[in-house]
Amino acid sequence: MTATILDAERADLLEALDTVRATLTTTVQGLTDEQLDAHPTVSELSLGGLVKHVASIEEMWLRFVVEGPSAMTYDLPEGVTWADLGAGTAREFPQWAIDHQNNFRMLPGDTLAGILARYEEVAARTREIVSSIPDLSATHPLPEAPWNPPGAVRSVRRVLAHVIAETAQHAGHADILRESIDGQKST
Repeated sequence: MTATILDAERADLLEALDTVRATLTTTVQGLTDEQLDAHPTVSELSLGGLVKHVASIEEMWLRFVVEGPSAMTYDLPEGVTWADLGAGTAREFPQWAIDHQNNFRMLPGDTLAGILARYEEVAARTREIVSSIPDLSATHPLPEAPWNPPGAVRSVRRVLAHVIAETAQHAGHADILRESIDGQKST
């Protein structure tokens, strides 16, 4: 396999993403699967859930880079409104919303090794996409959703900046959770 030579901007973006990923994954090193599922604060956040969420978000956004808005559809079941969904009173929840919630949780069978392996696969796919995409300025329209402004578009560059920021934000959350679990600090 030959190494891909990246231009400076791509190399910088991938290095920044690798750095914040490493900060997050370092935080969970040495924990048991039970500790990974602990909720040491008043929130539902767990370290395992944070890593799963960040991997899922990165995967989704990089699919968006390749496929466009079809990679992020937010269809609602017949008769369900955004207000129902937001209030938690929907008679039926769409699969994408269920999957999103499950990506914040440790599910039966989830392990530290499995979660980290999946995250490594997502990272490898991100590197592959960023290395092969012809233009970081290429854009796609955002899918229709209440949190997306009508007509908004995102470039590959902006998607990468978002993924870096999201990962860094959750790495900070993870550091607080880890310290609450066993007093260890990752940064």
